[in-house]
Amino acid sequence: MTAAATPASKPRRKSADSSRAERPLPLSRQLLIQVICLFITLTVLFPIIWIVSMSIDPRNIARPDALNLIPAGASLDAYAKVLNRPTTNDISFFGLMANSLKIALGSSVVAVLLGVTAAYAFSRLRFRGREALMIGILGVLMLPAVATMIPLYVFLNQFRIDFGGLSFNLRASLIGVILAVIAGQLPFAIWNLKGYLDTVPKDLEEAAAVDGATQFQIFRKVILPLSIPAIAVTGFLGFLGGWSEYLTCYMFVGGTVSDWTLSIALNSMVGGFARTTTWSEFGAFAILFALPVSVVFFVFQRYLVGGLAVGGVKG
Repeated sequence: MTAAATPASKPRRKSADSSRAERPLPLSRQLLIQVICLFITLTVLFPIIWIVSMSIDPRNIARPDALNLIPAGASLDAYAKVLNRPTTNDISFFGLMANSLKIALGSSVVAVLLGVTAAYAFSRLRFRGREALMIGILGVLMLPAVATMIPLYVFLNQFRIDFGGLSFNLRASLIGVILAVIAGQLPFAIWNLKGYLDTVPKDLEEAAAVDGATQFQIFRKVILPLSIPAIAVTGFLGFLGGWSEYLTCYMFVGGTVSDWTLSIALNSMVGGFARTTTWSEFGAFAILFALPVSVVFFVFQRYLVGGLAVGGVKG
């Protein structure tokens, strides 16, 4: 009797354990969690709400004096002024946006293309000096961006491009800025993508090799499709870094207004000690500055979330 009753008691014990695990949280704990989440949400949204409120304030005050969600007589005049001519210099908002877009797209695309090929070599190939090169990449990745600014400035300043009717110094051009930004993004791209490629099973490559695929075909048809989430995350972070880059742009092309980017123009609106800043236009410019990055994030959100989560799942 006892032996027969023992197996029957195990399912009951399991069901009791599962019901205990599914028991809802006490009401007090739920309320505490909700309050914490609301506090975090308000903390994050407060600066955004303040900027939006300033951008539609028709007074165009010299400095913010209070937080009004919808100021009296709210208008979009500040946005119109920013789109027409954001600074006193002879360059439009769309000209600034085009320069920022060139840097963001150029640096992110090249960094991802070079990074994924180098990461695949470090992940799958065994060659002399592999460990030393990886340590070198990690060392460069740990350096602050300011540490490489002067060497890149001096190095690129030695090159002058004379092609057709074009003649310019490589450092004092958007191409030089793109190369400098790529130099900063490439170590991260290699390290990040290499960590992801290490999690891709080698059995898939071996099966493709048995079917007669070459090394390049394996990389293009097997590895790249599986690496889309990690590539999307690396590319987005590179785009964000190039889009918001200020110090490199200012050091390299700050003296040429036609090559200014959005970050340089936004900083120029502050003025000396922020005493002459028109905060309505500043707020409108800041929102327009952040809008393209937000659009890119929402368009590729599915890949970005998957790429960010895969490290925690497969790590």
